[in-house]
Amino acid sequence: MVGLSEGEKHFIRGGIAQDLRADGRTRLQFRALTVETGIIPQANGSARVRMGATEVIASVKAELGKPTILHPDKGKVSIYVDCSPTAAPMFEGRGSEELSAELSVALQRCLLGGKSGAGAAIDLSSLIVVEGKACWDLYIDGLVVSSDGNLLDALAAAIKVALSDTGIPKVNVSLNNETDGEPEVDISDEEFLQFDTSGVPVIITLTKVGKHYIVDATSEEESQMSSAVSVSVNSHGQICGLTKRGGAGLDPSVIFDMISVAKNLLNTPEKRYMPPAVVLIPDESYATAASAEGVVDAIVVSSVEADPGWHMATSGDKPRCGGRDGHRSGPGKVDDGTNEARGCDARILIRRRG
Repeated sequence: MVGLSEGEKHFIRGGIAQDLRADGRTRLQFRALTVETGIIPQANGSARVRMGATEVIASVKAELGKPTILHPDKGKVSIYVDCSPTAAPMFEGRGSEELSAELSVALQRCLLGGKSGAGAAIDLSSLIVVEGKACWDLYIDGLVVSSDGNLLDALAAAIKVALSDTGIPKVNVSLNNETDGEPEVDISDEEFLQFDTSGVPVIITLTKVGKHYIVDATSEEESQMSSAVSVSVNSHGQICGLTKRGGAGLDPSVIFDMISVAKNLLNTPEKRYMPPAVVLIPDESYATAASAEGVVDAIVVSSVEADPGWHMATSGDKPRCGGRDGHRSGPGKVDDGTNEARGCDARILIRRRG
């Protein structure tokens, strides 16, 4: 729990009421978002996400397993979140266990649907190798490195990017009659299939402070909330899940309004509320990077560039902007002296590490 004086509490609530938060943002404005992929070589996919002082890591590990009797045509996915004791003072001792369980359950509901699998945002049928015999089991682990509010949104973003970074090994299957029809599976060490994340949602949490609600709340702002609603929305604008925290009740009309705001924030790229995202490529040259669509509504440049510099790009059929060495490659232009893009609506920055 964040310890604030009465003056600090009044300042936070008053700023939100006037649409000018303590860090200068408006009520519906996000903090800068930084994304880094491929940070754990031993994992099939991994990502680090920073939102202000909040930092989380997600990793995906794929292992061959056997489908359940109830769902012989589907693979399995498990999600677990751990909060580092150094992430926040309240996480020391056993303080992190309750929050870890709460975050794990919320992410499972948003990504995996109900117990029957209905409403699952991850296509479990795509993980099947041999129906009833073999499937891929995905183990998704999230780690809270540092906490300054909005952990659920940051973890959901990290998981989506980690899944985009995930390569599933290609397998060759042959049935052996000598082993009672059990399949022999040969896993390739060189060929990988990209995991489809088109249906994986991101989460937007709207936190109610006083009579107003805000997005991407800091820990100080969360200490003043009466309730919060987390809406998971996929790239098609479909609602995949809804989670409420806090003891105060909300009128249904307010909840519907929050859902509408969350959908608009994700599906209207021209909105000024979304943060500029920085994607750090983990090697010395530009490398093919997985789509971050839905996280920042953009994709990173997939072509390999030998020259240092940076690029900007938007998703889908949106215009691409920027280029290397200040050359114009779209409606926006990179300025050599300031590294700023002018006249460009792209919201993702891709640059070399170091």
